[in-house]
Formats: sequence, C-alpha cells, structure tokens
Amino acid sequence: MRIRRFGAAGVAIAAAALVLAGCSTPQSEVVEDSTVTVAWNQPFYSYNGNTSFGNATANNNIIYSTNSWFNYYNNVPELVQDTSFGSYELVSEDPLTVTYTVNEGVKWSDGTAVDAADLLLVWAANSGVLNTPDFDPSDFTDPETGEFTEDFPTDVVFFDGAIGAGLEKVGSLPEVGDDGRSITLVYDELFVDWELAFPQGLPAHVVAKNALGLDDNAEAKTALIEAIQDNDAEALAAISSFWNSGFNFSEMPSDPELVLATGPYMITDFVADQYIELSANPEYTGDHTPQVETITVRFIPDPLAAVQALENGEVDVIQPQATADVADALAAIDGITVLGGYEGTYEHIDLQFDNSKNGHFNNPLIREAFLKTVPRQQIVETLIKPLQPDAEVRNSQLFLPGADGYDETVENNGMAENFGEVDIEGAKALLAEAGVTNPEVCILYATNNPRRVNEFALIQASANQAGFNVTDCGSPQWGGLLGTAGAYDATFFGWQSTSLGVTNASANYITGGINNLNFYSNPEVDELLGQLDVTFDAEEQIEIQLQIDKLLMDDFYGLTIFQFPSTAAYSDRVANIDPSTLAPSIFWNVWEWEPTESNVVEE
Repeated sequence: MRIRRFGAAGVAIAAAALVLAGCSTPQSEVVEDSTVTVAWNQPFYSYNGNTSFGNATANNNIIYSTNSWFNYYNNVPELVQDTSFGSYELVSEDPLTVTYTVNEGVKWSDGTAVDAADLLLVWAANSGVLNTPDFDPSDFTDPETGEFTEDFPTDVVFFDGAIGAGLEKVGSLPEVGDDGRSITLVYDELFVDWELAFPQGLPAHVVAKNALGLDDNAEAKTALIEAIQDNDAEALAAISSFWNSGFNFSEMPSDPELVLATGPYMITDFVADQYIELSANPEYTGDHTPQVETITVRFIPDPLAAVQALENGEVDVIQPQATADVADALAAIDGITVLGGYEGTYEHIDLQFDNSKNGHFNNPLIREAFLKTVPRQQIVETLIKPLQPDAEVRNSQLFLPGADGYDETVENNGMAENFGEVDIEGAKALLAEAGVTNPEVCILYATNNPRRVNEFALIQASANQAGFNVTDCGSPQWGGLLGTAGAYDATFFGWQSTSLGVTNASANYITGGINNLNFYSNPEVDELLGQLDVTFDAEEQIEIQLQIDKLLMDDFYGLTIFQFPSTAAYSDRVANIDPSTLAPSIFWNVWEWEPTESNVVEE
C-alpha cells in the first residue's frame, strides 16, 4: 500500500483571494475499452443542481463531469477559466457589467448549439426576478420526498434557483448579443464575487420543448427567449415548472434529451440505487478531452462496504466518509494509494425556525436549551479523533479553523463560551422558563451513514436527559428532504465548500436563499450580507463576517461540530486521482484520469 498524506489544505481557503488563471489541458485520446468504477455514498437523483431539491454533492459530481462551463476550481485551489467553452469580460465596473460569450461550435450532446437562449435561462432561473411576487412554495412541497406536489399552482412563475448567489442583483433583463451566443448582465450594484454568480445551466431547447409543447429545437429556443424578454407569465409558469422538476430522476429517463451534456462525459446508463454510467461525449470539442472511455459510479452507502469493494477489485476509486474502521481496513490492503487530510466540509446541526414538524424551535428559549445539550466534544472525541488525532470542535459558521478571523470570532460569537460543554441543568432551566414539558424534537439525518447514526444516538441520549423527547426523522433520502416544511425539527449534515467566494454565506443565511433550509430570517443579517456583497477590502470583509457570525449565535441558529477528515483511495488501474478540498473533490479533474495498462478490457 502506498500512502500519501496531505495536511490541512482546507484551513486557509476561506480567506484566500480568487485567482483567475488560464488553462489549456493538452489534448488526449480516449483509451478504447478503458473503464474506471467509482464508489459514492449516495445515489444520484437530479440533473439540476441549482434547485433546493437537487443541490447535493451526489448530483453535482455527475453534473460537473458531464457539463463544461465558463470556469471551475482546480485543486490548488484557484479559479480557472475554461476558455475552450467560452469567455467572460468585465465591461464596466460602474455599473458592474459583464458579458458572457459561448465559443462558436460548442454543442450539447445532441448536436444543438449552446447559445444565448441557454445563458438567458440561467439568469431567469437563478435571479428570481421573474418570479411571481410573494409566492411561497412550502405549501406545495411533499414532506415525504422534498419534491413539489401535483397541486403546485400552474399559474405562478417560480424558479427554485440559486437565489442569494448573486444573480438576484441583476434586476434588469440581460441583453442578448447580435452573435446569438452572448448575453450582457448589468448589476444593480457592485458584487464582489461576480465571477462566481453565473452557475452552470440546462439545455434551453429541452426545457422549452417540454414546457411549451414544441418539437423543433430552434423554435423552442426562440420561444424561450421571447417568453423571458416579454415577461410572458403563462409561458414562464410552464417553463419554471419544468426547470424545477423536469430533470429529477432516479433511473435512466425514457427521454434521452434529459441527459444532454456539454462536457467530457455524458450519462449513458442509470439503474436505480445501483449505479450511473458516464461515457465519453462524442460531441465534446473542448480542452478537457477524457482518457477513460467509461466511468461507472456505484452507489455504496456503507463506507466499509466501499473499502471491501476496492479490495475485491469491484471499484477503482473510493472517497468514503472517514472513520477509524475505514482507515484500519484501508491499511490492510496492498496495491492501493490512500490520500488523507482535511476536507473543505464541516458538520453542523441546524434548527428549523419555522415550518418545523413540531413547532417548538420558533421559541428562542427552546432553541437555546436544545443547543446546550448537543455533545459536540463527545462527538469529536468518539468519532473523529480516532481517525484524526488533532481534530477539534469547530466554533464558527463562517470561518474555517486556522483562517484569518477564526480565533477572533471564537472569542466573540459565544459558541465556544456558551455551548462548549453540555449543560443539562441550564437546558432544563430554559425549558422551565419557556413553560414546556418534554418537547418533541424530530431530527433528520442520513440513516445509511454509520457515523451519522452514531451522532444521532449521542445527541438523542444527551438531549433526553434535559427533558427533550428526541425522535427519529432520519432517512436514506435525507438530502431531498432538506428544507421541506413539516418534515423535521432539526438536522445535521455537512456543508461542502464549492468556492472561495466571500459571499458564499448569503445563500445559507439570507432570507429566502437557496441554502436557507431552516427558514431563518434576520433583517440585520440580511443587511450585513448585502454589505459583504459589495465590500472588496479583506479586513472589512472579516469585520462584517464577525458581526454575522455573532448574530447567528445570538439567534441560536445552530452549531458547527467538526471539520471533515478526508480519505480517498484508488487502485493501480487508474492514475491522476488528486482530490481538491473544494467540491467536487475527486471529480474535479475527471478528464485527467488515466487508465493504466491493467485497465483495458479485452473483448
């Protein structure tokens, strides 16, 4: 066994500046009949990672592998432009004006050109500007699945997009370029992370054909552009509905247009709860030409089962949730390379401020009481330190341990001071003050994840001592249930960093943000997040984040628990596996994966 350790690479990424660099990956040819099999712990279920339902790592790994875009992060990490896909230009700083242009010849995997229609749909879907004012979708969300129900109104425009990521600041209709391949965005105000504000999109012609009952691709693109430019509520209602839900599927869809791709790979097979197959995209002409012909992602929730599959030669690459048992099992396998360190992911527990299952956490006294019972130190000592001896409890929602501002926020925000140790008597006193007895708290978590099962048991045992009745809302489909009204009272899971953007917090904490899954709202926090969006000075950014971090704790938002230890391993059948601390981790350079001589299958 070869072992390569890398240190706490994620420690400083929160404070790092964005680095924009050119990239030109050497062209290479697909090795015929080469295959690589990857184990992942959660099944794929949506091809739209910009919705509150589909925004999950299990989905985004596949979407990233099958679609190109204007930029991406490498594993330094630094922001890299994919100039083989297109370009973007800062036309003006006042007002902030940006033009995005897709290169001529870039196509979807059905041969249809990627053009301004696709770009305009990205703005419409992720800005919220065209949404019906004051519409609340929570009453039309299935608490069992997290998807919108059949009762969802057909006469409202509601794109469930990445609100809070920056495009909501482009309040005016973008201008489509005369070339038909570009759009120009004019921001209402400065936005410090403008390079990260324009997320990867979906095929506009597929959305319009399904939403508007059209057959011709060109006609569909024109109809979509006109609907957006004319603010046609009837057409946009249908378009938004299909954009929200039309790309949700848990097995290979019967319509091949639902899996169109612009990147090095495309989805060619998908068996529910078993695997998804990616094959080299014959229409791809960019710089990221793949070398492996077929990549199969097998869904193996149990990390020890993933290790066993690697040992048996059933899979070639794994990145299971790191535990001491996993580390011991990997150490016993010959002929593999193991990579360890820290991820840019942290475990946290959030409380539902509104629309919860039992309603108790609308009361700040009960929120505070519950947080006093969460045994964070015990969780780290029991579950993390056996794997990572230097592991510590994380005490900030916004700052990574070791980053500029972390030590200052720990002294200021009250998380370590007030919730550093379990305080059962203090929790009992707060429940008495609130006038409640034996309040039920149903917790959502991943029941197919052994570490999370152990976490739940520790939290349940501790909180029950204070008089809470902690019940089990866990589910293997926990990801799709996040943010679903009436489904649970609290949840714990990991937030995985996808960028170095200083404005990432907006999506989590701003009122109505795509990642604001617990219905949190504080006007003062909203105002500070707005200030952060337009602040370019690093010291001022830290000062604003310090204020936000404290306000979150003053509101008893929730608690952070630990930074994820990282474990990835791969066999000698594949080379160039080199994970990034940012999502999509091992998949960031999927086109560089190289099959070794032992890889090729002989027919």
